[in-house]
Amino acid sequence: MKSALGFLVAAKRCEIQGLEQLEVTSGLVKGVCEFVHVLQKERGTSNVFLASRGQRFGEQRQTRIEASVQMEAAVRAQFDQLDTDSGKMASGMRLFSRIAHVLHVLDALPGLRQRIGAQKIGADEATRSFNELIAGLLGVVFEAADTAADPLVSRALVALFNFMQGKELAGQERAAGAAGFALGRFDTAAQQTLTHLIEGQERCFRIFSEFADPTLCQIWRNVQTLPEVAEIERMRRLACAPSPQRLEADAADRWFDCASARIDAMRQVEDCATNALLSLCERKLEETRADLHDQKHFLDSLSASTGTQGAAVAVFFDSGSAGLASGPTDGTSAVLGADGLSPQLGRSVLDLVRAQAQRLQNINEELGTARAALHERKLVDRAKGLLMSQRGLSEEEAYRLLRQTAMNQNRRIADVAEATLALADFLKRD
Repeated sequence: MKSALGFLVAAKRCEIQGLEQLEVTSGLVKGVCEFVHVLQKERGTSNVFLASRGQRFGEQRQTRIEASVQMEAAVRAQFDQLDTDSGKMASGMRLFSRIAHVLHVLDALPGLRQRIGAQKIGADEATRSFNELIAGLLGVVFEAADTAADPLVSRALVALFNFMQGKELAGQERAAGAAGFALGRFDTAAQQTLTHLIEGQERCFRIFSEFADPTLCQIWRNVQTLPEVAEIERMRRLACAPSPQRLEADAADRWFDCASARIDAMRQVEDCATNALLSLCERKLEETRADLHDQKHFLDSLSASTGTQGAAVAVFFDSGSAGLASGPTDGTSAVLGADGLSPQLGRSVLDLVRAQAQRLQNINEELGTARAALHERKLVDRAKGLLMSQRGLSEEEAYRLLRQTAMNQNRRIADVAEATLALADFLKRD
């Protein structure tokens, strides 16, 4: 019959297997971060190339394409390293489904580049295609965060995902702002788009600051002090002013340069976050393997004693009758002595069981906090999708409706989203 300690050792082995899997996934997340960054740069240069009818950024675009192709090969290689055959990967169904979508879009990327090069596609359509690919890659990071079983790693992934999402919105803001400044004006629709993107960034960076470690938060605060960030704030006010403002002749170029500098600074924060994530996984693995070694050593010590099973059971039930927080009684010591196991060794077994139970409780509480943020995001995204499909709204309009309703009712936007989903049948078109 297997002992309690034997099952503790088995649990520790499962934990190690999960952390090893998480280490591979975290490495994939780092690769995805780098890939998204080069795709964002390719998207930006492609927009300028198309908007200028091929007169600008032709060479820069080719350089960006070469970097993207190189990173795509690296990410595909990381996809191939995932365990897709055993069916044992935790929550692999959702992660693999996301990856399948990404690969499908990636297969169409060479054709998109050819159409851009031949100027057979508009800047808006090209942007939407890149946005779809980047959104798919962010979905891979989301699933990694949603399936992490270690609370510290889960918090790090939640912080990273939200920062990546904020950085992606910053890239979209760069494109929207550049278009408006190039035209010399921002109409109401363009202002609403810009406002939507700014508010989205603030929401993402707020969640990042809540879940990131203090060092990363400080690095992010340092980014806010850059002169380019101050210039972006000034130009945002010009773009979103209720009455038309006079825009400088070189405003488009200056906006693009400042926004690019801000995004590059974000990339440094992102890089620090992914490196910290990998270091955290390595440290957790080392600690867990050390714990397993200690428990194995303890199990070997028990195996050399007689009456192990009876002693461990006696200690557990005797302690339970006296209260879990109490120490061993004289009766416990007598039972242990009769079975040939010292009171100290029997107490150590019970201590390990209790410590593991408390640790699991703490893990569940901490994971609940991290996953609540992801769950709220799912609710909002699903509610937006419902409003878009059933009421014919754009994504901006759907989010703006949810946000305004939340403000009017003094409720959280996640609660409004949940109520919206509950009324799905009533929202259907006639």
